[in-house]
Amino acid sequence: QMQLVESGGGLVQAGGSLRLSCAASGRTFSTYAMGWFRQAPGKERLFVAVISRNGRLIDYADSVKGRFTISRDNAKNTLYLQMNRLTPEDTAVYYCAADPSPFGVTRETDRYDHWGQGTPVTVSS
Repeated sequence: QMQLVESGGGLVQAGGSLRLSCAASGRTFSTYAMGWFRQAPGKERLFVAVISRNGRLIDYADSVKGRFTISRDNAKNTLYLQMNRLTPEDTAVYYCAADPSPFGVTRETDRYDHWGQGTPVTVSS
């Protein structure tokens, strides 16, 4: 089993920045594509960003493109999400997830077989 633990969430004013981290253990981190998803209160869980095993393939949701940056450090078994120019619409619980498939990257939640417990992000106006 792989354990994923997110951190870095919190309360920030609109226009501010946060950096989320996701620490992985239990499996070989570098063999998984890694994604970030978010779920606002009363809404479904949505794709945010994904990065391939070696970091060469990256995909973002249109709503965060140009503001968020996903990255990973395979030596540290850690995934990151740098979030800039935050808006109240970014308020959600943010989850990291691991995709074991060797084929590229995906936005589909069904491909991810390990999930963290989430870290809440609240952006005030």
